[in-house]
Amino acid sequence: MGKILTTTSSFRERRNDAVARLKAAGHDVLFSPLGRRLTEADAIALFKKHDPIGIVAGVEPLTAAAMAAAPSLKVIARCGTGLDSVDLKAAEARGIAVSNTPGAPALAVAELTLGHILNALRRIAEADRLIRAGSWTALSGGLLGARTVGIVGFGRIGQRVAELIAPFGARRLAADPFASAEMAAERGVELVPLDTLLAQSDVVTLHAAPGSVRLGSKEIARMQPGAILVNTARGDLVDEGALLAALEGGMLAGAALDVFAEEPYAGPLSRLDSVTVTAHMGSYAAESRSLQEKEALDNLVADLEKLGLL
Repeated sequence: MGKILTTTSSFRERRNDAVARLKAAGHDVLFSPLGRRLTEADAIALFKKHDPIGIVAGVEPLTAAAMAAAPSLKVIARCGTGLDSVDLKAAEARGIAVSNTPGAPALAVAELTLGHILNALRRIAEADRLIRAGSWTALSGGLLGARTVGIVGFGRIGQRVAELIAPFGARRLAADPFASAEMAAERGVELVPLDTLLAQSDVVTLHAAPGSVRLGSKEIARMQPGAILVNTARGDLVDEGALLAALEGGMLAGAALDVFAEEPYAGPLSRLDSVTVTAHMGSYAAESRSLQEKEALDNLVADLEKLGLL
């Protein structure tokens, strides 16, 4: 039949019902040999070599050029939330079915967000670095329950963040043009305009869709002095230069970043003591990754069945 290529850097679910069905139907199931996030050039090279009919994709750029390198390609099953890494117009023009797994990573990303918030408020990573450098220093932090947390983007992940924060007693605001005040109120969250959220929040955490919001110098200037910015969504939501200036100028107390405009990131933000960085690992909890991969494989199988290829 054809080849199925998984391109995510750390694919776990290599033995399950969906993989068994694909193999039983005569498909070869192949796994990325690179062990890292693919660049466009990586994707083109792999697609030219294998010409898959189906891809279980990560966050690599699936551009028109990448798809053109796989003439047999019929199905793309994104493992994770968001489809911004896929050229949907090119896929539509080719008749390629595209799916994703928006619900599976929500809890994992929300828990990492909470970890980043608590770390920033209590300065855990900063204290760890000081002790390792030989300085036994008790740093003064702040209580989450005494803060106002602003959640930008109130979809699946934003709502889970609000749920996790609720027991701490923090005031919770949300800004999202697609959310309703009634839905937010049911969760004890106040739905407000973005400007209001920025002005009133001690912690601003980003969970908006790619390209829907961008915090530049004007938006960051509206934030409270001493506020903390958390981004576990997409790198393009923040102007990194404006954030650096605000941190170096003392306007913001800190930032916690899991995503960047270009990854791997090795820029100046990672050299500030007030910033904690992680390597785009929001969904990298074992249980969440397994669920995402199973759902992506199930989506791929369903689309192949619709096309009569399974």
